Amino acid sequence: MALLDVNGVTLRYKTSSAVVTATERVSFTVDKSDRFVLLGPSGCGKSTLLKAVGGYMSPSEGRMSINDREIHGPGADRMMIFQEFDQLLPWKSVLANVMFPLLTARKLSRKDAEARARAYIEKVGLTRVVDAYPHTLSGGMKQRVAIARGMVMEPDILLMDEPFAALDALTRRTCQDELLQLWSETKFTVLFVTHSIAEAIRIGNRILLLSPHPGRVKAEVVDVDKVANGDGSAGRLEKEIHDLLFAAEAVAH
Repeated sequence: MALLDVNGVTLRYKTSSAVVTATERVSFTVDKSDRFVLLGPSGCGKSTLLKAVGGYMSPSEGRMSINDREIHGPGADRMMIFQEFDQLLPWKSVLANVMFPLLTARKLSRKDAEARARAYIEKVGLTRVVDAYPHTLSGGMKQRVAIARGMVMEPDILLMDEPFAALDALTRRTCQDELLQLWSETKFTVLFVTHSIAEAIRIGNRILLLSPHPGRVKAEVVDVDKVANGDGSAGRLEKEIHDLLFAAEAVAH
């Protein structure tokens, strides 16, 4: 059984002047320990899909379930990380920010929450700034705090909405490396949104390609780890994905 099942999902939302169809009959599954990437151009509905998986909006058509339980709202089994640097609470230290969801959910005592928070702060390499406040941190460090705060709840799936898009190229690469190292240690499940083909290949083991607005499934690329390894393989895969994304008709990989 898949961890996450998205079946025939159409997502619509209202603006002041119209009803917008963000995605149309999108289906995919995410298995435990997948690094599953939603890839497509701006406006294809990939972030809207992530919000729906998070439980922040309901499908107009179709069904979304996690561990065979239909998603009807947010839950501690799904934690979301955004690209914005202001997602941390500015009046709380790094430690307090990471502890916050545990204390809010009343999952652990304060002592146990602090111990777990410190463990995840160590995993993202920020022990030396555990008592610092967000305004003193770089963008990359803030994102690592956000990742620790998401992982501290030990969710079934981590939802990441272009978390490194606002970083400079060198910091982005470092954060990608750190995320992959963290995954190799814990094998957590991640659903990752990006519009960068290179980032999708670097992060994902499976990539779902979405068409321009409204988002429809064009193709799924599987076994990315195996295909992208080797001299020149990543470059060839990047070109193939580009061609699939911008082909007039859907193509199966």
